Amino acid sequence: MKRIEWADRSMPVLRQIRERFTAERPLAGLRIAACMHVTTETANLIRTLQAGGASVALAASNPLSTQDDTAAALVAEYGAQVFARAGIDREGYYRHIHQALDTRPDLVLDDGCDLVNILHTERTELADGVRGGCEETTTGVIRLHQMAREGVLRFPMVAVNDTATKHMFDNRYGTGQSTLDGIVRATNTLLAGKTIVVAGFGYCGRGLAERARGLGARVVVTEIDAVKALDAVLQGFAVAPMAEAAAAGDVFITATGNRDVIAAEHFAVMKDGAILANSGHFDVEVDVRALAELAVEVHRGVRPQADEYVLADGRRLVLLAEGRLVNLAAAEGHPAAVMDMSFADQALTCAWLAGEHERLSPAVYEVPADIDMEVARLKLDSMSVRIDTLTPDQRDYLSSWQHGS
Repeated sequence: MKRIEWADRSMPVLRQIRERFTAERPLAGLRIAACMHVTTETANLIRTLQAGGASVALAASNPLSTQDDTAAALVAEYGAQVFARAGIDREGYYRHIHQALDTRPDLVLDDGCDLVNILHTERTELADGVRGGCEETTTGVIRLHQMAREGVLRFPMVAVNDTATKHMFDNRYGTGQSTLDGIVRATNTLLAGKTIVVAGFGYCGRGLAERARGLGARVVVTEIDAVKALDAVLQGFAVAPMAEAAAAGDVFITATGNRDVIAAEHFAVMKDGAILANSGHFDVEVDVRALAELAVEVHRGVRPQADEYVLADGRRLVLLAEGRLVNLAAAEGHPAAVMDMSFADQALTCAWLAGEHERLSPAVYEVPADIDMEVARLKLDSMSVRIDTLTPDQRDYLSSWQHGS
């Protein structure tokens, strides 16, 4: 409980929303099922949803990120239903998601789309009762858009991941800092002077590249998108295909949302001692199965969250966090100040869905712009930062096509 309250100190926006929810009760009587990282920051989101009148059942979206003390406190101190345990196996992971769904939710919160996927494959009898939901990750939003294109999505989902505040604060600044934090904790390696290969130059990859350069590393970016690759070049980063970067890198970080970004042909040319880390949601970006097949020995736990794979020629490759999210498995994830904005978006979007769901068809929606702007305004207020406002003449000028030069 003390750690939850400590995180709350750095979450002033969510705290203001919780106070508003206590008075307005926008979620009164609703059941929410969430599949998210069970951390102190998530606990404060759960508290906010409960303040709005909801009952919440929480399952873990990653077994390696679950904080058992946080899970216990949510049950004992805050009355939430929590189905999570650190290090649970794959079978247990999915059993916990089913237990959260057993509450027959009105709204869902997902972090990677596993819960929504199960609603559409194994628990279809519950789908018609779901008014809508939110998705927090790039990986999950990709899956939702595919479901919508195929016409199988059965209720409205909001891509919270795609809001401006989430991209800027969570993906860029949060992922950039927390991923490098996880790598340093797991390896105690000096990043200055190293060649760090960042796979993907979306918001997460951009933050990673910026932070790594700030610590003195030489950064090589790999991309499949010509516009993003050009952006990386114009920001001063080296850009190369992974086939070339594999031989040069000391540390590799994947952040693409796709599978097999680092594969057998890349392991074959890597330096002895190369470090492999993933910051994408699922453990598919580094082909761990291919790495295991190439290895003649595997030394588990050479350091906490670090496994050493010895190849036939004697080279050693170090895989962090079993290829899972390194920032949550080997560190504590994003700082609470980052999650303050992401979870503020989540909370306000839940309230919006509760009131607007009857007008929405099954599709993927953006967070309403006024919610994004409200979260940014509240954050600035909490930082004692003031900004300008438009004068009446300025508003008139921007809204009229008749003003010439």
